[in-house]
Formats: sequence, C-alpha cells, structure tokens
Amino acid sequence: MRFYNSLSRQKEIFKPIKSNKVGLYTCGPTVYDEAHIGNFRTFIFEDLLKRYLLFRGYDVCHVMNITDVDDKTINRAREVHKPLDVITRKYSDQFFKDVEWLKIIPANVYPKATEHIPGMIRMIKKLLAKGFAYKEDDGSVYFNIRSYPDYGRLVQIELSAQKVTERVVNDEYEKDEPQDFALWKSKKEEDGDVFWDAPWGPGRPGWHIECSAMSSQYLGEHFDFHCGGVDNIFPHHENEIAQSVCSTDKPFVNIWLHSEHLMVEGGKMSKSLGNFYRISDLKNMGFSAENIRYQLLSGHYRTKINFSKDKKHQADKVLHRLSDFKDRVTQQKLISNNSSNLPDEFYQFCAAMDDDLDAPKALAVYFNWMKEINKKMDHGSKSPELLSSARNFLDAFDNIFGLFAQSESVPPEIMSLAERRKEARKKKVWSVADELRSEIEKRGYLVEDTAKGYKLKKL
Repeated sequence: MRFYNSLSRQKEIFKPIKSNKVGLYTCGPTVYDEAHIGNFRTFIFEDLLKRYLLFRGYDVCHVMNITDVDDKTINRAREVHKPLDVITRKYSDQFFKDVEWLKIIPANVYPKATEHIPGMIRMIKKLLAKGFAYKEDDGSVYFNIRSYPDYGRLVQIELSAQKVTERVVNDEYEKDEPQDFALWKSKKEEDGDVFWDAPWGPGRPGWHIECSAMSSQYLGEHFDFHCGGVDNIFPHHENEIAQSVCSTDKPFVNIWLHSEHLMVEGGKMSKSLGNFYRISDLKNMGFSAENIRYQLLSGHYRTKINFSKDKKHQADKVLHRLSDFKDRVTQQKLISNNSSNLPDEFYQFCAAMDDDLDAPKALAVYFNWMKEINKKMDHGSKSPELLSSARNFLDAFDNIFGLFAQSESVPPEIMSLAERRKEARKKKVWSVADELRSEIEKRGYLVEDTAKGYKLKKL
C-alpha cells in the first residue's frame, strides 16, 4: 500500500512500526455545535482508510479525540448561558448518533480533552525543562517556534522568510504570520469556572497540546497515521509535530493524511448562502446514510468534491443498482463457498485501493465487473465458481465501502463485538471469544474465521 504523505509531499510505501499493527489518530469534533457535512467528509474518508486496513488484515488501534474545551466551546457556553459540560455533552451525544447512523466504525477510544489535563501538564513541564517553552507573567505558557528548526515543514514555510510576530493566544491563525503559540492559557474572567490548577498558575490547555498528549497516551510517542482535513494542517498539525517531537526526542507520526475541502451546492458552506448542512438537515431532506457515504466516497479524498441535493437522485439510482445486484447474487443457491475464490477484478480493485485509497478507480472497477456478471447471469451462467467469487467480492466491497442498505450491512455495534472477539482470540482468551461469538449470533450474525481474518454474515 502507498499513501500520499502530506509531510513529504509524495506517495510512500506503508510499513507499520509494529508488525501487523496500526496506530491511527484522527482529529475528532469540537463539540460546540452539530458536526456538518464538511466534517463528515473527513470522518468518512478516515472510515474508509480504517475499513481497508482492517480488510487487509491489520490490527488497527484507532483513537479519535473529542475537543470539549477550547475557545469555541467556551464561547458557545457563554453565548447560551449554560455550563460548558452541558453544551459539550449535548453535541457529543449528537455526534455519536450521527456516527452510528452513517455506519462509521467506532474508534477504539474517544478521549475527551477535559479528562486528560494531567497528561497535558506533564508534556508542558517537559517542554519548559528542555527550553522549548517559556512562561509569561500572567501564568500562560508558550511554545518558542524558533527553538525547533523544522517548524513549518508540514505547511512548507521557512521561518527565516516569514514575519514572525511575538505570540498568539488564539487557537487558529494564518500561516503567513507564524507565532509562538499557547500551550497553557492563564485563567481569564470570561472563562468562568473553566480552569485547572497547574504549577505555573490556573488556566486551561491550548488546543494543540490536547491532541499531542492524548495521542501519545493511547498510541505511544511514535505511531503510524495521523489524519484530518486540510484546514488542520496549519496551525494545528504543524504545532502538534513541534511540541511532540521536542517533548519526546522521537519522530511523531510516519504518515500524515489530509482530506480536501468539501464544496456544497457548488460553493463554500455558509449559513447565509443556505448550503450549510448538518446530518440532521440531510435526514430531513430524505437522504439515506448510503447516499451520503456514496457522494463523499465517489471522489478521491485529496480532491475537492461537490455535495449537492441535485445529486441525490443520481446517487440513489447507483445504490439501487448495487442493491439489486447483491440481491440477485445472494438469492442464488450456493452449494459451497471457497473464500479464496475471487475474480481478477477483485485484485484490480485492491490495486486501486492500495494506491492512496483511489476510491473512484476502485468503484469503477467494481461497477464494470458488476455489469459483466449481470450479462453472464442474463445468459444463464450461474456456475458455483461464478457465484462463489461474486459473493466473496460482494462481501469485500461491502466491508470496505459500506454502501448497502442498513438492514443488509453489518451494524457498527456488531463490528465492535467482532473486533473485541478478534482481540480475545489473539490473546488466546478462548472463553471470552466464545461468549462474544454467541452474543454476535444472538444478534443475527455468524462469524467465520479465515486465514485473512474474520467474516460476518447475516443469519
């Protein structure tokens, strides 16, 4: 597999740090409002990455943070005159409902920033001790970007050619004015009771230190993938690299993947233009989860794509073709099935996915194959070999893209149970594995263990 690494600006062959294991960190929602379709373009791309890694047999540990304290969350709580935790809990709950509805496989861990303050303080202590950070009289702590020679590598800026201003307290700012950024923000009156005690004074963490501390806690100081949208590249991911590398003296992340912006109705999302869609809005318009997934996955993750209400009918037609084909194949009586029996097109499909998750090319391969199989079946060809290979390719396609209707696709909670069972089998805790198999069967699915991992089938 090759991936386009945003750090090197080239495709690189993926080599896991630990054999057959993948550490994946994805920047999650800032829970001050409902996540919108632009956010979910990134989350669904990350779901495709994770699904494909799982399909390829990797043991994926996926961590997605929940930003429940930052400038935006505090400002929203102040605007509506409610406690911070009331606001963040409301939108966290909505996010998880949207994730389940969109058939996104849940992360292994969803760490909340407010529950990991001690780890952030420990990292800031290290940066201060090593001379990469400094304290201000008001109790704030800043990272000195001039102290890290590689600062700007991800976003491709040279500090020597930039106007470097003193400091910035805001979480977000432009790359043409790189500045020392806040690791710890001193307590302010407008923050109310949102503060924690630290050796340098009461306050709260800066946004960037949150992800560095939480990723290292759950994935270690050096891991395989870090993903987000292109808007995360600067300053967020640039700052994450600086503070993580300087605190650990180790490489931080091997491969950085970023999804492009999503256009909506031909333009940038804006409430004033009426093209600002939350998942709840799209549900009310009659969109299915599969329609949204298809529109967001039909373009390559590194290209801008346009999400539109006008494309709903066209996407539904494609989904009906997919569903009709699946019904046609699965309704045929299958005498026996060899899981290794796969058509040549399957390997073309995998070759496309291996090349930086080229979903459009992979979809084209699948659709052309589907057309050919329909022709053969129209002419009476229903050999065991054809039906067996067709079912196997169908299962693989469904596991990777999740485009079949909810009733026909494996629900996320079943996937979660199956992942727990895989972990139990790996540790040879057979009693737990058997209990989980029984629980999965009670919920209507059969687990089939193969040389390449497990398969889930509807009973």
